[in-house]
Amino acid sequence: MDITIHQAYLPHTDHEASLAFYRDLLGFEVRNDVENGGQHWLTVGPPSQPDVALVLHPPAVDPGITEEERRVVAEMMAKGTFASLNLATPDVDAAFERLQAGDVEVVSEPTDQPWGVRDCALRDPAGTTIRLFEVRR
Repeated sequence: MDITIHQAYLPHTDHEASLAFYRDLLGFEVRNDVENGGQHWLTVGPPSQPDVALVLHPPAVDPGITEEERRVVAEMMAKGTFASLNLATPDVDAAFERLQAGDVEVVSEPTDQPWGVRDCALRDPAGTTIRLFEVRR
């Protein structure tokens, strides 16, 4: 069986802030930018992985979601507990310095974890927690 990751979905609430974060700060390519009824869906991905994409979508747009569920999603996004993403880089300290210069919300600075990895954590403009792992290639 040959199964690969094609797309993953993350919520976003601000089109311009998401572009600035994923495109300008992380260096991802914008592969699709769709507007419908005032809401935007962005598809982005690392240039080195053309077959893998993140779809940044408006949260809770499914018509089957109740108002109470929308409220819970918004609360969880604000706390950074609704979604998460793990990324990798060969030099987490250098990447952290660059990201920190971009005025991101830092959750944790680069740290050697007891399970053998070095990582840091931050949040994207919608509150998604992003862990950046050091992975030697």
